[in-house]
Amino acid sequence: MSVPPSIGRIAVLVSIDTHEDEKRLFQKAEKHGYRVCRGRVGSIESEKIFAAVETAAKRNTLIQDQYREEHALYHSVLDAFHGICRGQIALGSILRSAGLVFSIVRGPRMAGDVADGEWLAVALYGTIGAPIKGYEHEVMGLGINHI
Repeated sequence: MSVPPSIGRIAVLVSIDTHEDEKRLFQKAEKHGYRVCRGRVGSIESEKIFAAVETAAKRNTLIQDQYREEHALYHSVLDAFHGICRGQIALGSILRSAGLVFSIVRGPRMAGDVADGEWLAVALYGTIGAPIKGYEHEVMGLGINHI
């Protein structure tokens, strides 16, 4: 990350990077004031994808049980999901399945800019397609919201 890191850039890099590079990326992100987690989810049901991201955010203490934090996370996931579904926010009802890596990042919009408050970014990366092996293609979605 030679360019000053932003919350969205970190979220995207963490979601697309290999598992071997995860530790290095997390350390760089934390050095710039970001808290990060990464997970995997595969489902034909969109509710399971939302639930997996929310569970990871809570388990890694990236959000607390407060309305404004849960609301910011929900809208970040919704925006990222909108990106991977190409505008139709549905999976199983239109016979699509997804296998995704997700990342959640909390911190300033731009590294070092604490005056702007805290933000949440969610990136989704993986494959989507008909629920038949070999019929999928890559997708990427990103959502960023202020807490």
